[in-house]
Amino acid sequence: MIIFITWILDLWLGEPPVRLHPVIWIGNYLRWVRKRLPPTFWAGALAWLGGAIVVFGIALFITQILNFKFFILNLLTSALLLKTLIAWRALREAANEVLNAPDLPEMRKMLSWHLVSRNTSELSEAEVCGATIESVAENLSDSLIAPLFWFVIGQILGGDNLPLGLAFAALYRYTNTADAMWGYRTPELEYFGKWTARLDDVLNLIPSRLTALLICVCSGNARSWQIWWRDGLSTPSPNAGQPMSAAAGALNVRLTKRNLYDLGRELPDPTKLDGTRAITLCARAAWIGVIGYAAINFFAQ
Repeated sequence: MIIFITWILDLWLGEPPVRLHPVIWIGNYLRWVRKRLPPTFWAGALAWLGGAIVVFGIALFITQILNFKFFILNLLTSALLLKTLIAWRALREAANEVLNAPDLPEMRKMLSWHLVSRNTSELSEAEVCGATIESVAENLSDSLIAPLFWFVIGQILGGDNLPLGLAFAALYRYTNTADAMWGYRTPELEYFGKWTARLDDVLNLIPSRLTALLICVCSGNARSWQIWWRDGLSTPSPNAGQPMSAAAGALNVRLTKRNLYDLGRELPDPTKLDGTRAITLCARAAWIGVIGYAAINFFAQ
């Protein structure tokens, strides 16, 4: 029940105000600690560990103090807190802003503003549409499927006496945010972010493949399975290519990043319409994932 309510809250409310958003607080800590430590592997690992202890501890503490006698109040409060750790509506709205931009320069601007960190100034329209599709598919995992996966795992492991779902989901979101901020091959971050990057790879190993599976099932297109099987490990990340390649096959489009990967290389370049189709497809996959998680969580209790 809590997972389904969390999902409805996300669709209805979207993101909380910036000053109240736990992920923004996490980002502020990650930015602050990075400026104060040397760019070494052990400094990065210790920086992650310090934040992880605080995030996990606070989430666990909140879980215990919110153990109200009134079931409905406990359920709604827990769902509201879990909602801050998922972000499907925000992802959908960001993708739509790119696709609905009036011209190519504005599309590039919206893509850079909302979805990617790479330089977008020279991207073609097909590349912008492709990057949007890639972001929707990859972040379906990072922003919804993965945090809910770890929530369910925590609930199962903790049981009724010590529910760990919120703490596990918070720890995942913390690690994923750290990787998004530190996981770059630059002189400052090459070693500092390596621990976080490897840990994020481990935490996303199952959710990314589960997301690809959901995309394939919801597409009804046999090519999605073929491209996923062939190109799923073609990206530098062992996980990002899983839902991206499945989406490429499902939509019958080529998704490429210059000099890095070429998913569905024999397929035509994507258009704005394909981007809209990607949002619809991933929305279906999200619904199936949420229903599945809710059922597992319900029967496991």
